[in-house]
Amino acid sequence: MDPRGRVDDHELSARSSLSLHSNEQEQGLLGAWRREGEEEEEEQDVHDANIRRDFRRSWQQRRWHLGVWAALVGAVALAVLVVAGSIIWLTHASDEVVVDTVGVQTSSYGLSPTWDYRARPRRREYTWTVRDQMHNPDGVYRPMILVNNQFPGPMIEVNSGDTIVVHVDNQAINATSIHWHGIYQNGTPHMDGTVGITQCPIAPGGKFTYEFTVTGQSGTYWWHGHQGVQSSDGMHGPLIIHGRKEKEMQQISYATDRVIMLSDHYHDLSSALLWQYLKPDMENAEPVPESALINGRNVRNCADYPDRECDNSTANVGQAVFDLKRHESHRLRIINVGAFAEFQFQIDEHELAVTEVDGTDVVPVNYHRLNINPAQRYSVIINTTVSTADSFWLRARMITQCFTDAPETMQADVYGIVRYSKTDQLPTSKDWEETLASECRDMDTTELKPVDVIPAPSEANAFFYFRSNFEIGDYRLSRGKFDTSSWRPSAHSPTLHRAIDGLAAGNTSFTASSDRPAAPAFINDLAFSKPTELVLQTTGIQTLDILVSNFDDGNHPLHLHGYKYFVLAQGHGYPPMKSALDGMTRENIQPLYDSLDLRNPLRRDTASVEAFGWILLRLVADNPGVWAFHCHVSWHAEAGLLMQFLTRADELVGMEVPRGMRELCSAGGIEKGMGPQDEEYWDLAK
Repeated sequence: MDPRGRVDDHELSARSSLSLHSNEQEQGLLGAWRREGEEEEEEQDVHDANIRRDFRRSWQQRRWHLGVWAALVGAVALAVLVVAGSIIWLTHASDEVVVDTVGVQTSSYGLSPTWDYRARPRRREYTWTVRDQMHNPDGVYRPMILVNNQFPGPMIEVNSGDTIVVHVDNQAINATSIHWHGIYQNGTPHMDGTVGITQCPIAPGGKFTYEFTVTGQSGTYWWHGHQGVQSSDGMHGPLIIHGRKEKEMQQISYATDRVIMLSDHYHDLSSALLWQYLKPDMENAEPVPESALINGRNVRNCADYPDRECDNSTANVGQAVFDLKRHESHRLRIINVGAFAEFQFQIDEHELAVTEVDGTDVVPVNYHRLNINPAQRYSVIINTTVSTADSFWLRARMITQCFTDAPETMQADVYGIVRYSKTDQLPTSKDWEETLASECRDMDTTELKPVDVIPAPSEANAFFYFRSNFEIGDYRLSRGKFDTSSWRPSAHSPTLHRAIDGLAAGNTSFTASSDRPAAPAFINDLAFSKPTELVLQTTGIQTLDILVSNFDDGNHPLHLHGYKYFVLAQGHGYPPMKSALDGMTRENIQPLYDSLDLRNPLRRDTASVEAFGWILLRLVADNPGVWAFHCHVSWHAEAGLLMQFLTRADELVGMEVPRGMRELCSAGGIEKGMGPQDEEYWDLAK
């Protein structure tokens, strides 16, 4: 079919709708923007003042679907607002004026060809301003949260051993934080950027400086907002670390190096979508994206959106184009920065030689297509030696089998163009003949072996088994759980702060659990309330085996902060056992252990447990801190599918949390932007 055509993989069941969110930060969003604009017109330069005025005018002209802003529409909408949780559709006239995107920049994310990866370690300093901004990445205008008016966000490029310093000025309406995805943060766990676990949020109008040194790792990483689902609103970008042995570890030489970010794309703010998803009777109803983006670009037919402001003629709208010189090898660093969708990626008529997985260099293996789940990264090398044409389709397909109730306007495929020479003609390249993947699960990576051979430890000090599931609980709410625990973050009291303070005070609840004395590895249910905080605690360097069985019908890409783990095995159903009656004990799954190859298993930070499947991970727990272990489907994490690893507790005694980070916790407004509390749905559940 014509790649520019609409893809209708699902019949319309129910159009994605937005619920009224009664949280004060959303009800006051436009009012706050207006007040902020009025205050800053005297303080900001003319450019910023014009941006603010454009915002006020455009929002007054747009009657967006978001019911949380319906107070601006008039008395009728105000009456609707008193009905908590009701669903409304607000339309606007098609001839209303569109205020164009102001100042939003895009990037091709090409890495420097003259980069000195052997340079002495240095400080790499950045200043970032977080602002609310209107943008139309695929033509349809929507509110977004951007860093330095750039979408996707700025790229950080450093060498291993460098110190990264990022000054964050939060000028957005909501509080925020930034997580440095895949970075170990060894010695600086308080800089991990995880709200409720390692830090309090940066309040609206507040400032904070992240500072940490990257050591012992290289490859492809990324950064993203970690307050609510702000990453889906535009707060994400690549973070590339060059190693001193980069050329040796990458076993195929390449002439150019660039980043390709794949993202599912929604036309509404994540906070409104999250409110709708978490409300009663919404089991298995994750928000379904309208389309997808490649490096922040796509193009939609505005005729499909008669009730939305849309302009697909602006410079930022269109297919991403990659000019790659003929007869050379090129490295493409592919990152799935989306909230929900797994992608299948390919470049017509070009084999993809996978050379890196989540920061681990691997011996090259060729594929026609690769599957990539949210938060995962793959580097591939392509050779521009195909003689059939000068341009080729780059195809990124969302695997729609995971979606329910997709909107009729959903376009599951997004296209880029790879060109050997500049031309305005669209490609006519051929798709691969193999059947497209239809199941949401990890690609088979058993062939991929790290270049740096590191055997997994032959034995584990401790074995832990967890069930992942969604269950209906109070107020008829569906919540994600590890065992019986569904995570609820505290904006004012991060786990790391409590752990450091408790250990320093000699509080015995941080050294034992309710059913055992002190142990090198245990579930700490004395210092932490297990129903909302499941914390696995270790002392000393421990090797842990983590077996997760997924009793949910959704795929869960499991990301561990602060570490890479060994992926020992994964599969469908149940792992090999001696007896189906004796449960998931270490002794009963001995047949699984007998089949393992520990000589050089893949090391990564995000691997998926498929629907009704299982995964076995081995972790050398040697990094002092508190680290989130969670599903990187953003909606699932916000529904509670998160637990924590408090590792090397002995090394946390005496560790200091910087004063500036402590001060974040006492600022006003830090709850703004967090997901709703379960109790807020009380009236809807009656």
